[in-house]
Amino acid sequence: MDRKSSLRWALAAARLGFAVLLGVATLLGFAAVTAQAQNPTAGAVASARELIRAKGGGAMFEPAVPGVVESTKNSFLPTNPNLSRELNDVAAQLRREYEAKKAELVYEVAIVYAKHFTEQELKELVAFYKSPLGQKMLKEEPVALDESLKRAQDWTIEFADVVMARFRAEMKKRGHTL
Repeated sequence: MDRKSSLRWALAAARLGFAVLLGVATLLGFAAVTAQAQNPTAGAVASARELIRAKGGGAMFEPAVPGVVESTKNSFLPTNPNLSRELNDVAAQLRREYEAKKAELVYEVAIVYAKHFTEQELKELVAFYKSPLGQKMLKEEPVALDESLKRAQDWTIEFADVVMARFRAEMKKRGHTL
């Protein structure tokens, strides 16, 4: 990639980054206004955090901090390829430094859950996910979802063939060949 292309890419990345930050800031502002209207209780948030842990949700957020650090590092690389070693060093440092931010993200998600479910409902959900059936649900649901999506995709392809044949038949009745 020549220097001009690198600069264009870097400018595009910077614009995208700014747009994302602006969008996030807007959403956070909206969330702050909404939060003031319906603050969940501390007990509801605690139950929601327990629910997230019971569902293994903490693992879902594991890539967030390293992902943000890596993405930010990668935004600097195209215009500063000679600094890749130093950027990698800083990225490693920031991943360690910001490790604790994962708990902050789980807390933020817990607030969202606590706004949608009562404390009692959250406690019942925690009890369910800790039960043998809940544990089976946690284990089997991802497999069932993957299989369901594959079956839905296969069904859609099969159905598309049926619809295609019907289109051709209907258009043939009208004197057209597709």
